[in-house]
Amino acid sequence: MQNKNGTNASRRAFLQRASALSVAGVAAPWAINVAAMAEASAATATDYKALVCVFLYGGNDYANTVTPYDASSHALYQSYRPNFAHSRAALAATALTPTVAPVDSAGFQHQYALAPNLAPLVPLFNDGKLAVMLNVGTLVQPITKLQYTNKSVRVPPKLFSHNDQQSIFQSSSPEGATSGWGGRIGDLFQASNTHSTFTCINVSNNAVFLSGNTAVQYQVSTSGSVPLAGIKNALFGSTSSSAALRTLMTQQRSHVLENEYNRIGKRSIEANEVLTSALSSTPAPKTVFPAANNLGDQLKLVARMIAAGPTLGAKRQVFFVSMGGFDTHDGMLTNHPGLMTKLGEAMAAFYAATVELGVAEKVTTFTASDFGRTMAGNADGSDHGWGSMHFVMGGAVKGKRFYGTAPIVANGGPDDVGQGRLLPTTSVDQFAATMGAWLGVSNSELLALLPNLGNYNASSRNLGFV
Repeated sequence: MQNKNGTNASRRAFLQRASALSVAGVAAPWAINVAAMAEASAATATDYKALVCVFLYGGNDYANTVTPYDASSHALYQSYRPNFAHSRAALAATALTPTVAPVDSAGFQHQYALAPNLAPLVPLFNDGKLAVMLNVGTLVQPITKLQYTNKSVRVPPKLFSHNDQQSIFQSSSPEGATSGWGGRIGDLFQASNTHSTFTCINVSNNAVFLSGNTAVQYQVSTSGSVPLAGIKNALFGSTSSSAALRTLMTQQRSHVLENEYNRIGKRSIEANEVLTSALSSTPAPKTVFPAANNLGDQLKLVARMIAAGPTLGAKRQVFFVSMGGFDTHDGMLTNHPGLMTKLGEAMAAFYAATVELGVAEKVTTFTASDFGRTMAGNADGSDHGWGSMHFVMGGAVKGKRFYGTAPIVANGGPDDVGQGRLLPTTSVDQFAATMGAWLGVSNSELLALLPNLGNYNASSRNLGFV
């Protein structure tokens, strides 16, 4: 099930973080190194760059998103899911013609098409602003099918579990992790931003991806920051009461917990005022975002915040937006096309907004998900899988290309662990390292913030798509 952000989870996270901090002084030189790296990197971030994560909660079905299109692969694909496969005719308009044909481990060239409802992304691919990452997933180290079968190589814990694989994709650790790689990137760069609070911005629900060791994720709504009602407006009709409330919530206290509570309250109140002022004084992009599309609403707010970046003094920012509903055990024909429509329209509009703002080459957007799904379907859906296909979009992206190794379409073939459940050939750590390097994270810093990256040869850590 998708992560829920209930009271128990928040309390557990608080206790875990408090515990971690209590031992950091003697048992976590890594945390000290991160703090040192943040200082070292701060001076290097003089330009503006932003990373935007579009997380698809539930485990997106890779085969109905980036669909095998060459005749032989499509025939196999259709045979494994006869009730909900895209026909070749339906895919003709979204068939992709990359500059280099993707090749599988046997040397066979593959053709792919995007889901018909992802048509808004095709022009971006053709213009070289969109790339497709093939068969990327959570891994500890490189692995072959024989090694997986013999259990001779470590794999991520709790494979095929939503909560844990969401967490591992976002943080490299299963559920309960206290920091994610987006937040750890924020650790490195927050000091270079005039307002460090606006380094890691979450327009969706709470996600470990944006939690750093020192950087905090700043939660906003699709309308902007969330004000405290009793301070934004006169409390019980009394401005004096509002002023008294503000004093109570921001003044220093002698009790350590009360003082920490007020420190955070003060930061929240001041951040709301700064961001509200910046957004109101910055013209919003004129790009039309799709109506009745919450992902579009989230990305529109990201575009507004990027537009306000100069006012906020931002140099590096990491954003998180999301969609739910991708756990398509059934209803593939009725639900998945609509999800693809919203994804394609929202991403295309966001890219257009970055062009309008003149920052297309400074903003890289990527998709992520719990895992892929099985190639072999049930009556009208697919089961939990592992490797998946993802998109990378932006002016700096070396698009019109596929990256990674094309998987052989099969059920129990050389590239899957049963039911067409892909054995990833590219790790999330490599995926993340490539974007981290683009932001300016050094090779040594990447090894620190991505704990499994060191298990890969240095020459393979950067995938070169941006």
